[in-house]
Amino acid sequence: MRLPSWRGGGGSARRTPYSLFGEILDWMLAPLLFLWPISIVATHHVAQGIADQPYDQALAQNLGAIARLLSLDAEGRVRVNIPDQVRTLLRADESDTLYYQVVGPQGQLLAGDAELPRLVPQAEEGSTQQQPSYRDVDLQGDDVRIAAQVVMLRSGAQALPVTVQVGETRNKREALASRIVTGVLLPQFLVIPAAVVLVWLGLSRGISPLNRLQALLRRRRPADLSPIDAVGAPEEVRPLIVAFNDIMQRLEENLMAQQRFVADAAHQMRTPLAGLKMQTELALSEHDPEVLRESLMRINQGAERAAHLINQLLALARAEASSQASHAFETVDLEELVPAVAAEFVPRALQKGIDLGAETTGWSLRVDGNPVLLSELLKNLIDNAIKYSPRGGHVTVFAAFDAARPHVAVLGVQDNGIGIPEPDHERVFQRFYRVLGNGAEGSGLGLPIVREIAELHGGQVLLGSGPDGQGTRVSVEFPRTGEQLPAPAPSQE
Repeated sequence: MRLPSWRGGGGSARRTPYSLFGEILDWMLAPLLFLWPISIVATHHVAQGIADQPYDQALAQNLGAIARLLSLDAEGRVRVNIPDQVRTLLRADESDTLYYQVVGPQGQLLAGDAELPRLVPQAEEGSTQQQPSYRDVDLQGDDVRIAAQVVMLRSGAQALPVTVQVGETRNKREALASRIVTGVLLPQFLVIPAAVVLVWLGLSRGISPLNRLQALLRRRRPADLSPIDAVGAPEEVRPLIVAFNDIMQRLEENLMAQQRFVADAAHQMRTPLAGLKMQTELALSEHDPEVLRESLMRINQGAERAAHLINQLLALARAEASSQASHAFETVDLEELVPAVAAEFVPRALQKGIDLGAETTGWSLRVDGNPVLLSELLKNLIDNAIKYSPRGGHVTVFAAFDAARPHVAVLGVQDNGIGIPEPDHERVFQRFYRVLGNGAEGSGLGLPIVREIAELHGGQVLLGSGPDGQGTRVSVEFPRTGEQLPAPAPSQE
């Protein structure tokens, strides 16, 4: 039986290839091959029962003939009047050995063969003659079928029970049963191969739609993602075609999104590279050291912006790749992540005169996630907050959870910057979209990266305003793991 199995290899489970045609064929023929020996045994049993019927009737007739030759004399003794012709007739059988026996009321042998097992007659009160009973015994190495009957002999008021037994070996019965079994099973030797051939042909015709579907897919060009027409397909194949069309549609959408992303990325990269080229040409034409220094500073700023854009593009590509394949997750404590990432932005915050702080709960806030991607998420939030906050502003990085929802861990950043208008709350998650009129430089990739990483971790991103209605508060909620504890008052760092 070619059953599908899972085999581990290289740290992952791998499905052993097997044939669907062979699988169905096995499951159709295996029960047939299993039931065939059972049918042979059952047929032999039934054949023996059929063969016993006529020969049992013959034994019953012999019993009746012997019973009619029994009588009681005037002294109450049993007389057995079996002529020599009857004895000869009982012995005249070419195939089997016949036996007979007459047993008196006390179990004494009155006539016949002593080797037959004796039965002491026990007659029911008021009965004249019981029905014959049949049994099989082993007699001197031969199987013998015995018919026994209790006969009531009466003489006046006296009645004595006498047991009459007639037996014969089973040669004729076995020969008849063998002929019956042969007659039944012989056609099966022809029917079963024919059934196998018909099942093979039926399965071949049944899976032909799969073969046609395979041929159709092989003839397609690599870039052809058009749906397959499911009209006329069998009911069992139509769900497969519908699922395949759905995969092709999603694949086409992903390819189109990637193409748009590449085009947008190329457009975004073109601008800083063109600026760098122009600043470089101007610097090469300058001879004044001060003007040359200013040009080099602008080139350095342009290179930093280009590097930042490239890093964000790589982060977005890494997050998208992680959502398509299994990524290494581990337990990450947000309480430890917040101060560690915030410390990296302290020099930049001091340079801009921004008060950067971190708030934690004092309890362990563990989530299942990838530490590199979670760090990238928090870095983008802090980068946006510092970028869009005025000089002398406040930026707070926090980890928290609501006492009413202790199973949710929150990671976020709050600032008192220019804020995001409510109509733009959804559009800021589109790639390369930037709110007009803010005067800050950016690529429009920060929040899309944040949402991509959050969805990869089963979280959601919430946008809002600060406590006084100014600035922006971005909160990312994650499913929390570990012990659920009430949150104490947050500590200020």
